Amino acid sequence: MERKGTATPYILHPLEAAAIVGTMTDDQEIIAAAMLHDVIEDASVAVEQLQQIFGERIAALVAAETENKRENLPAADTWQVRKEEAIGALCDADLPVKMIALADKLSNIRAIYRDYHQIGDRLWDRFNQKDKAKHGWYYQSVVDATKELAAYPAWQEYDCLVRYIFGQSELNIKK
Repeated sequence: MERKGTATPYILHPLEAAAIVGTMTDDQEIIAAAMLHDVIEDASVAVEQLQQIFGERIAALVAAETENKRENLPAADTWQVRKEEAIGALCDADLPVKMIALADKLSNIRAIYRDYHQIGDRLWDRFNQKDKAKHGWYYQSVVDATKELAAYPAWQEYDCLVRYIFGQSELNIKK
């Protein structure tokens, strides 16, 4: 299984998300939830299965990062409402959920950054939502919803990449 539109093994995404969360906390359950963040959405694992295997807290953290994909409708038709719901939930979420969401989106925006330099705006064709401006709105909304994490280098990198990719600034990542 590869990441959408690439030859990159999918497993690298949850590994990267867990590693990013590990830069913000040493709480093993939050890190584990980051590793598992896509299993309900993408692997048809039930919350109850996660509870049985990993416990209630990890299952709740994963569930909080899971979109209602509305499987009976085309993904492109539900993209906007799914993202609005995700941002609404993220604004009200606890810090551990925000850490996991930030790690997920930072991993995604890093991949977008790499591919954007190779194929330019054709990159957006691989997604259900083809409009770059809508992606910009979504990624900027995550920046805004996770501002409590602004002291972390992961948030700073994410903010910088979002502004760069969506034309708001030059790339200037602090080292």
